[in-house]
Amino acid sequence: QVRPVESGGGLVQAGGSLRLSCIVSERAVSNYAMGWFRQAPGKERESVAAISRGGTITRYADSVKGRFTISRDNAKNTVYLQMNSLKPENTAVYYCAATEQPSTMEAKDYDDWGQGPQVTVST
Repeated sequence: QVRPVESGGGLVQAGGSLRLSCIVSERAVSNYAMGWFRQAPGKERESVAAISRGGTITRYADSVKGRFTISRDNAKNTVYLQMNSLKPENTAVYYCAATEQPSTMEAKDYDDWGQGPQVTVST
């Protein structure tokens, strides 16, 4: 079991950018496929992006394709989510999660979750 720890959330104006980081300390992150999810107030948690153990396979929700990029640096035990051209509807708590299964966008497949930083996009 690992405990992902996210950082990099905050307040940004619409059209701006943020980069979220997620570090895993207990075991090598290369053992895990990783995903980013988000939950806005009053809405269900939704998948944002996922990346395979080696970083060769990435998946994105249609709503973020072309604007968000998931990447990883296994040597640093860190996964990133670069978010560009942010919109107010991207406001949510963003969660990093780890799974020993192959890369997946399904929240139910993830076992270990971070606490989630708040990302707020203002108009």
